[in-house]
Amino acid sequence: MPLATPLKNLDRELGRFHGRIKAGAAFVALLAVALLGRGFYLQIMQNEYYNQRAENNRISLVPVAPNRGLILDRKGRILAENYSAYTLELARAQPRELEATLAEVGKLIKITPGELRSFRRLLAESHEFETVPLKSKLTDEEVAILAANHYRLPGVEVKARLFRNYQAGAGMSHVVGFIGRINDRDLKALRESGREQNYRGTVHIGKTGLEQSYETVLHGRTGFDQMETDASGRAVRALSRIPPVPGKDLRLYLDRDLQAIAEQAFGDYTGGLVALDPNTGGVLALVSKPGFDPNLFIDGIDPETWKALNDSPERPMVNRALRGLYPPGSTIKPFMALAGLELGVRKPTDLTVDPGYFSLPNSTHQFRDWKHGGHGLVDMRRAIAQSCDTYFYKLAFDMGIDRMHDYLAKFGFGEKTGIDLDGESPGLLPSREWKQRRWKKEWYPGETVIAGIGQGYHLATPLQLATAVAMIANGGKRIEPRLVQAMRDPFTHAWQPQPVAVRGQLAIKPEDLAVIRQGMIDTMRPGGTAAAAAAGAPYTIAGKTGTAQVVGIKQGARYDAATLSRKNRDHALFIAYAPAENPTIAVAVLVENGGHGGSAAAPIARAVFDYYLTGKRPGKIQPEGSDASD
Repeated sequence: MPLATPLKNLDRELGRFHGRIKAGAAFVALLAVALLGRGFYLQIMQNEYYNQRAENNRISLVPVAPNRGLILDRKGRILAENYSAYTLELARAQPRELEATLAEVGKLIKITPGELRSFRRLLAESHEFETVPLKSKLTDEEVAILAANHYRLPGVEVKARLFRNYQAGAGMSHVVGFIGRINDRDLKALRESGREQNYRGTVHIGKTGLEQSYETVLHGRTGFDQMETDASGRAVRALSRIPPVPGKDLRLYLDRDLQAIAEQAFGDYTGGLVALDPNTGGVLALVSKPGFDPNLFIDGIDPETWKALNDSPERPMVNRALRGLYPPGSTIKPFMALAGLELGVRKPTDLTVDPGYFSLPNSTHQFRDWKHGGHGLVDMRRAIAQSCDTYFYKLAFDMGIDRMHDYLAKFGFGEKTGIDLDGESPGLLPSREWKQRRWKKEWYPGETVIAGIGQGYHLATPLQLATAVAMIANGGKRIEPRLVQAMRDPFTHAWQPQPVAVRGQLAIKPEDLAVIRQGMIDTMRPGGTAAAAAAGAPYTIAGKTGTAQVVGIKQGARYDAATLSRKNRDHALFIAYAPAENPTIAVAVLVENGGHGGSAAAPIARAVFDYYLTGKRPGKIQPEGSDASD
């Protein structure tokens, strides 16, 4: 009988067991090597990276908004300033039960629906660890209530913040402008310009006027506090600080008193005025009447007030000095006369017979002179002084629209002046090419005729008229108007003058310019259309009156302001400079529906001249709007 087979092969089993031990040992060894390698990589190779991440978990950067720069007039008087007030704010990371906290705060002090909406919008836009304003300009009583209940309001803080105040009020609203809360459109613009980081912790931005156009200068640079935080995100202590850099202060050419006198001189009329230093382009006064209270917009204007401003027939939100478009009327005549001389179309002594109208060849249509029966025989000086329409009808016809356009363009008509304010209108200087491009129609000779007295398609702003008359005053130098005279460095506190921006020098024959200047001086003397406004002045004024038609008048009818409602009366215009011998101020005035330049607009300019040149403050001035000559 054969031997029995062993149940187990002990040697083979033992060999397998030893193999498993060796494989397990090798695997453990490999794991150990991997762990040691990973530990070396993390602890040695990545030490700086993870140290930084650990610090970031422990340390937060809290933005510190800079002080906004001040805006001062030429004498250093404050137009826009900052003041401190308390604000109720909630930390973005606290509290977890936001709605419950808001409800609790609402039981203690009044929180309006508008404030809640604004808070939720800002909360969605804010960065981590930033507190979000809920209610601004807390009263002392509200501060005391919140302080007494602080223990049961986690994440609620009362902070002192700077707010803007506009001392000059409505009179400076279109110059200084205003700031308002940063909205989605502002955020988009900041992101696209790469400036978003510099606005962390800031809730306001310039919206209009100088506040907008000099935003990057006024805002300054945001600082940061390095704060140590606990696991819940609560600040424990300050570690270091990068201080904010205040914005630069602005000093203007503008005189606050001169601005107020110009505004008051309009009385209950609306309109615009620009006064320039013809030698520097400095804006001495810029009035758009009526204005509005810029302080209404800082923390968001209520819907009722906003609707009232927008629906007002007086359009207080429109900057008439920069954006108001009006036919220049007879104020264009000195520039037309200069074009006639420079282009060789007229000589100063050439005479024109004015029977009271002008007709095109082979036409019975009469382009009427403002003076019934006409001015008789006139030369260029008399045509300017008495604003003879017939003289300029014929001059325009002889010159032609193309040469007229090209020469007037040299004075800046039809384009922006380049003033340091946003929103300027370029106006409209018509030409044959413009009409074909715009209307696909040919240019007619009759349109050339009325363009010669500033009517028809031609539209200009008061700022353009002031810039143009300044060129006559300074001998043809075209200077960009500037409001800001100097900026104050926040570190050295030294004022840095801003350069005068000269666009070019128009070559004008001295003898031709002398004729135009004398015609404008004659305008202010007996027999001239603005003689009454210059009576008794201790200095010589050179000026030109004008009217701009609002409604058309039928052929053969006469303009009678007494039979028209005010809104249908002509606009009154006046351009001037003084002293005529050595000009230091040039002015353009537009009085909406004032009637005539000599009686409505010129007295306003006289009030401005009197104060600027002699220091005399006028009594109450009310444009007459009488039916006098233009």
